[in-house]
Amino acid sequence: MPSFAPRAVTRPGGRRRRIAVSLVLAGALGAAAACAPSTAPTGTGAETDSASGAKPQIDSDFDLDALVAEAKKEGSVTVYDSTGDITKTAAAFTAKYGIKATGVKSKVGDTLEKMTRENQAGNVTIDATFYEDGPSLVGQLLAQKVVYTWIPGSLAKDIPASRQSPLQVLSKGNMWIYNPKLFPKGCPVKNIWDLADPAWKGKAAMQDPLGKPNIVEFFNQLKAGGEAGLRQAYKSKYGKELPSGDSAAEAWIKGLAKNSPILTSSDDDAAAAVASPNQTKDRVALVSNAKFRDVKEKNYSMRVCAGMQPWSGYQYPKYAAVATKTEHPAAAKLFVYFMLTQDGVDTQLGTGGVPGNPALKQGAFLPDGLTDWNKQLFVFDPAKLKSDFDNLQPTQDLWRLNHG
Repeated sequence: MPSFAPRAVTRPGGRRRRIAVSLVLAGALGAAAACAPSTAPTGTGAETDSASGAKPQIDSDFDLDALVAEAKKEGSVTVYDSTGDITKTAAAFTAKYGIKATGVKSKVGDTLEKMTRENQAGNVTIDATFYEDGPSLVGQLLAQKVVYTWIPGSLAKDIPASRQSPLQVLSKGNMWIYNPKLFPKGCPVKNIWDLADPAWKGKAAMQDPLGKPNIVEFFNQLKAGGEAGLRQAYKSKYGKELPSGDSAAEAWIKGLAKNSPILTSSDDDAAAAVASPNQTKDRVALVSNAKFRDVKEKNYSMRVCAGMQPWSGYQYPKYAAVATKTEHPAAAKLFVYFMLTQDGVDTQLGTGGVPGNPALKQGAFLPDGLTDWNKQLFVFDPAKLKSDFDNLQPTQDLWRLNHG
């Protein structure tokens, strides 16, 4: 069987057009909000907040039995998520509470556009969302009061303040992988700067950052919180300091872009470029931990680049938000509550992950080579989400200008 040849996707124009439309819609909503009464529920505390777009509503009088009773009266709930696991969450929710739940897999850009349009039209079909693009959640959906953050008071004490605004329900990871059949002695990439080295030109596969929001967010988070780690790794590789006037993150992003990475339209293609059966190419890839299900389902061979300096990848959080104009507010809130419990979050931790509620257990599965989610993976700072949103375009432009 010939080795897999991934399809390069260097300019996903359709994706950018959808983002542009969403930005225009969000701007229009912002103008309308300036002269119209707030549509946020009474007592949500949805005033603008510089750190996270809008303050969360903490339900200090939370009564689970009363919420369940009200949700049953509403009869149903529809929740959008970017993973197919949402169908498992919806089925488990229905089994537990007897309320019809529909889980829909949707890309974050499509969810953003649909929820914005529905809010503008006053015809809401998406009651809540589990949303992976923190910057657009903070910079658009929360800021324009299309959605709000709701937290049950009984669980608020368990969730750190840093995970409440917006509400983080879990984190998964994008991690660098290699094929252990081709490299039985370990990952051939030992340092993140190797990915910018000519020796690895054209040998790193990843989704196109212009079509994968959390990769651009990773770049921006590196600028804010990855400087020391990147500089230490640079010195370890080259035996000298990176010039003090340079941004380590920007230098690495430029180096990676100029090194002709194999850009794909999906994690499936990136994983196949490294791990598919009979693969012979010496490559590494950046993929979600969810792709480790392919080891069993597709006979893939993959392992996390354990020991890679300074990180083997990064965690990306998933947030919960309730539609401001939903006709099923109780059911939407109950669904959020469910995701903050072990029964709920377990439906999405089959390939591993970290619950947003630290009182819960992590997913039992660990991708091969990953032993510690927090030590091996770069962790995003939620306080930087607004600046991530503001820096979205400059960082995308930095990538465009340097990618050949």
